[in-house]
Amino acid sequence: MGSRYPHSSGERSELADRVVRVNRVAKVVKGGRKFSFSALIVVGDMNGRVGAGIGKAREVTEAIRKGMEVAKRNMITVPMVGTTIPHEVRLKLGAARIMLKPAAPGTGVISGGAMRAVIETAGIKDILTKSHGTNNPINTVRATLAALQQLRTVQQIAELRGKEVEQIVGRRLANVYRKAEGKGELNGSAESANGETK
Repeated sequence: MGSRYPHSSGERSELADRVVRVNRVAKVVKGGRKFSFSALIVVGDMNGRVGAGIGKAREVTEAIRKGMEVAKRNMITVPMVGTTIPHEVRLKLGAARIMLKPAAPGTGVISGGAMRAVIETAGIKDILTKSHGTNNPINTVRATLAALQQLRTVQQIAELRGKEVEQIVGRRLANVYRKAEGKGELNGSAESANGETK
């Protein structure tokens, strides 16, 4: 589980890919059984972009290749503050219930299984996670991606509310965010809020 795919695709070498799960499917037909494979792949640039896809084929390598293509088409951008996420998220998607919580620098990725593959390929280095309910990796990956899509930076919230950053988080935290933004540590659409902050 969570093994790295050894044969990298040459066209976009900057993307990291993880094979989360390969499942063998048997179809019983008149002459016997037909075997095919489905592969769950997570692809990310280790800098705030991540996607997942499922590929199905008669061969494992072909299933992985198809999964990678689907994952590259469905990539999302994850807003980050430094090496962690901006705020806590709790999400229920189907039978999966997950929690993502920001952590202090040096904490590492406290996660397991399918969630870990998504978080690491997204480039998040400090985070606390918990997964309740289903242990199906496909549902867990989908729920994790949906939770990451719900994340918003303080600049995005300020824009939505038509307020200054100081009015939402206070002057001290606003200065911390500005310093992080100056160093290029804030990911997502923080650049679009430069005109607001003074």
